[in-house]
Amino acid sequence: MSVNLTANAIPSIIGGDVNSKPLVQVLDLSLISSSSNSQQQRYRMLLSDAVSSHQAMLATQLNDRVRTNRVKKGSVVQLLEYICSPLQNRKIIVVLNMETIIPDCEIIGNPKPFGESNLPTQKTSPDKVVQTSSRGHNNNQQQTSQTGHAAQSFRPIVQPAYQPPPVYKNRGAIVKNEAPARIIPIAALNPYQGRWAIKARVTAKGDLRRYNNARGDGKVFSFDLLDSDGGEIRVTCFNAVVDRFYNAIQVGKVYTISKGSLKPAQKNFNHLKNDWEIVLDSNSNVELCPDEDDSIPKQQFSFRPIIDLENVDNNAILDVIGVVISVNPSVPILRKNGMETQRRILNIKDSSGRSVELTLWGEFCNREGQKLQEMADAGSFPIVAVKAGKVNDFSGKSIGTISTTQLFINPDLPEAHTLREWFDRVGKDSVSRSISKDVLPGGPKNEIRKTVSQIKDEGLGRSDKPDWITVRATISFIKTDTFCYTACPLMVGDRQCNKKVTRVGDARWQCDRCNQEFEECDYRYLLQAQIVDHTGITWVTAFQEAGEEIMEYPAKELYLLKYEEQDDDKFGEIIKSSLFNHFVFRLKIKEELYGDEQRVKVTVVKADKVNYSSESRHMLESISKFCRQ
Repeated sequence: MSVNLTANAIPSIIGGDVNSKPLVQVLDLSLISSSSNSQQQRYRMLLSDAVSSHQAMLATQLNDRVRTNRVKKGSVVQLLEYICSPLQNRKIIVVLNMETIIPDCEIIGNPKPFGESNLPTQKTSPDKVVQTSSRGHNNNQQQTSQTGHAAQSFRPIVQPAYQPPPVYKNRGAIVKNEAPARIIPIAALNPYQGRWAIKARVTAKGDLRRYNNARGDGKVFSFDLLDSDGGEIRVTCFNAVVDRFYNAIQVGKVYTISKGSLKPAQKNFNHLKNDWEIVLDSNSNVELCPDEDDSIPKQQFSFRPIIDLENVDNNAILDVIGVVISVNPSVPILRKNGMETQRRILNIKDSSGRSVELTLWGEFCNREGQKLQEMADAGSFPIVAVKAGKVNDFSGKSIGTISTTQLFINPDLPEAHTLREWFDRVGKDSVSRSISKDVLPGGPKNEIRKTVSQIKDEGLGRSDKPDWITVRATISFIKTDTFCYTACPLMVGDRQCNKKVTRVGDARWQCDRCNQEFEECDYRYLLQAQIVDHTGITWVTAFQEAGEEIMEYPAKELYLLKYEEQDDDKFGEIIKSSLFNHFVFRLKIKEELYGDEQRVKVTVVKADKVNYSSESRHMLESISKFCRQ
């Protein structure tokens, strides 16, 4: 593969530079101490920058790199830590730490021993003649080393003191080429380049975040870039660099960026199609291009149909577009850090026959969320495009916003125009199956009606996937000792913790999972009840939403009534009023492991009071089908 070694790396190191991290090639590698103790063995290397070469020693702690063939003749390495040390009247590069970039590579350039071009050629004193002769002897030694036959230790050699070339003289570190770097496509960026520059538009900017780790406190933010060739990459800034660039970077603006370093992209957090990320440092340049035309797109999407989300891994980052079919009010949520935020839930559908829950967090609720709420209240069905939404598979699939998410309402995109045409023509009246919140696949029009006895007789729930059925039945018994529990209100990611909490003192609650205390907790239903029809009886479990549909009371009211006010009579009346009511239950049936025993668990996903008109039509249709058989 093509690789550029760091120009002038050898002269720079010999001149005293210890701060750069140059890319060099190993021309030769030999063992110069054959002690039986592997920690006392020493390896000698000949390093090259494609123009100059020079002898080097490998620190003993790096010996394993050679023994495991991670470093060998031809390897391209990056020197991370090194010093240039005088040894027997000459200078030797001592490599303390390095990283192998390319294990095997052809010899790059035509390197010559450094300083060879500076040998004196004029007549001089006998002493200097001897020095020149000795230098010639040294060249022979280096040539021998390059052919792999220099296994002996370094010999005392007399040679002139190093005189730097004119370009470095009296300048300390090397004089760098200050000409502007050539602008290259983002797709061409790689860590083997020296100088580079890119020109790109900022498509997203993350929030300023603070962190604490073993090295102390810090702050970080990132932004995403898109260039005219469609290449994308994420840029990250830390600490003092944040102060330089956070306020300067604006979404939608075009910048030229240079003098940053590349590192592997963190795919858990970075959705862009690039294996690298840019990290800016104190030497980096970011310049605004105020007169930029429209050659660089405003945004780039890679939309996935909602039906694809069913098979997408949890926490995946992707783009999705859909028609907004419902908008819920914004509600306050207490996060794990004790701070309050806002949450708003939408539902969107597309032509794939599926709908999904879209959860907006924080400012998204008040900006785009409020606008969508007003549009929905006015009777319109806006289209929303989601850039970089996060998939969540808790209780079904859903999409949530993160700091780098962007929302576009009724965007001028081909996909949006196609979706609008579909919705206005047939989509408005078509049934879409929701993939969120474990709702019954197929909906009421495609429901699978069963009786209670069929749950056991047909072995429902014992396959790899749960069975979803609809049963018309009556509640005959409700356990009252564990009808609800006190739950943690804090947010873990984009979902509420909901773990059981315990009281600490008289006025506070504690969550062992979040390791925090708070004054108010949530109260969530955990109903265990028996349902019965004309064929049999079975136990079911109903959680929060289904519990409220059955009891018609908030869990908190019943909890306070039973445990705080201790009004057993009123509590008993409410329980009795919930018995022997007729419901159409939508059930999820799945075998689960309890201790060492496999049990079939029946969960109430939804409980609708029986609509006798609808049930009569259903019974007539069933009789009609039976008669036709």
